[in-house]
Amino acid sequence: MEIKDILTKAIEEAALSAIRDGVFPEAELPNIVLEVPPKKELGDFATNIAMQSAKAFHKNPRLIAQELTQRIQGDWLERIEIAGPGFINFYLKSNVIYDGLAALMKKGEAFGQLPAKDMKPVQVEYVSANPTGPLHVGHGRGAAAGSALVNVMRAAGYPVTSEYYINDAGNQINNLARSVNHRYLELLGRAEEKDFPENGYHGADIIDTAQRIIKKDGDKYLDMSEDERMGIFKELALKEKLAALKEDLEDFNCRFDVWYSERTLHPDKVQDACKFLQENGNIYEKDGALWLKSTAYGDDKDRVVIRDSGEPTYLAADIAYHRDKFARGFGKVINIWGADHHGYICRVKAAVKALGYNPDDLDVLLLQMVRLLRGGELVKLSKRTGQTVTLAELIEEVGTDAARYFFIMRSMDSQLDFDLDLAKSRSNENPVYYIQYAHARICSIFRQAAENNLQVGEVPELSLLTDDTEIALINKLQKYEEEIERAAAEYAPQRIARYAYELAGCFHSFYNQCRILGVEDKLAEARLALVTVTAQAIRHALGILGVSAPERM
Repeated sequence: MEIKDILTKAIEEAALSAIRDGVFPEAELPNIVLEVPPKKELGDFATNIAMQSAKAFHKNPRLIAQELTQRIQGDWLERIEIAGPGFINFYLKSNVIYDGLAALMKKGEAFGQLPAKDMKPVQVEYVSANPTGPLHVGHGRGAAAGSALVNVMRAAGYPVTSEYYINDAGNQINNLARSVNHRYLELLGRAEEKDFPENGYHGADIIDTAQRIIKKDGDKYLDMSEDERMGIFKELALKEKLAALKEDLEDFNCRFDVWYSERTLHPDKVQDACKFLQENGNIYEKDGALWLKSTAYGDDKDRVVIRDSGEPTYLAADIAYHRDKFARGFGKVINIWGADHHGYICRVKAAVKALGYNPDDLDVLLLQMVRLLRGGELVKLSKRTGQTVTLAELIEEVGTDAARYFFIMRSMDSQLDFDLDLAKSRSNENPVYYIQYAHARICSIFRQAAENNLQVGEVPELSLLTDDTEIALINKLQKYEEEIERAAAEYAPQRIARYAYELAGCFHSFYNQCRILGVEDKLAEARLALVTVTAQAIRHALGILGVSAPERM
């Protein structure tokens, strides 16, 4: 990143110099974008600044490029070339590359951790599934993507808090209690399947819960009133389901800083939020209900927040919850929701604005659907229950590492086809295996080096690394921290998945081309230094993804 900063500043100074000399007219300089060309022969970096500034400077892009290149100098620069309609390609001196690798070596295990940003804390809320049954594969994608986003933002220096919103109030919890109550009575011969609650949960886990209650307490709840019995079952079932949910997430390398109970919003925080919005004119009464004036803030219609029965809607709780988020001091709030919540974004943003906060400080990321494929055929149902495939079943079949990587490797807003056969395969076609194998290979190299009493010297002669595969690997390593910065800023953890795969590819190419043992000691030491930094980058990237970095495979 340092050389990119130097290069960006040199381009900017060259343009300002041309403006001062009257060669270019006074104009605002466009944002300078530097990219790594797809082919080495096109240079180390390239920019299209000449094309971007053509309109502002009223000149042909090639003429702008020629003027800029004449004014750019530096002892880090070997040469500059102009290509095509006005691309500027920069070729750096080799010592710049080696100095960059030496700097990465000095960072050690801190490589990949960027300086802390001086800003208000960021909250990322994700998964937040109803605690009424097991997590399914859709929740798994949210868990993997959300935790990877938190990890990459922390690596980029953002102060981040991760949060799970426990939907432990409302009808879904009442329906959970009714479902357990019916299964309990049914198992004891006091109810029939045909009378199962209309909105009840039919999962096998509900039967399991009822069976555990009977095993522990027998029929002692039969003599209670139904309200009393259901009150007890509600708490027992909620505690059990939440514990199972937390266990599944823990097994999936997904951990939260805060578990926020919806119950803590009722009734006081919900009432306070509604009162606040009434007082500032954003809630009005109509037909005995309270309505949010959301059309004033871009929604297509006003929304009920308190029904005529006095019962709050889901939106009322969400208003109170988001008010509480900002009251806790978060400067940016990120929610990861399922794609079916698309229509809900506008009303929540409207509520945020009505509360007096900037709706741009709330970002909602939508997760698209996951399709499981086995043998090229769509898998819809669990083999065990005949219902949706659970996250626990997926972990059991393909493992946490493969499941997480496959969930993260595509952007959240694209539909994901999850190939179960590929995820289980131990071949280079499986991207997570390909990356992990690179790390295991490096560990094997170091075991062999230790057996031959070979190690990295204090000041290895990095200039001995001249093979094309060595230079490509060095260049790829130097892009890692920039990739972290971009992945965090763009909410795109899939960039780290792709980077790790590409870095592994660079390493495998180097490994197949360059020997380490059996070559001159100084060259061997330099190559060991290179693979040391490579292993650190792979470990760090896999850590962001929540994937292990095995030493043997």
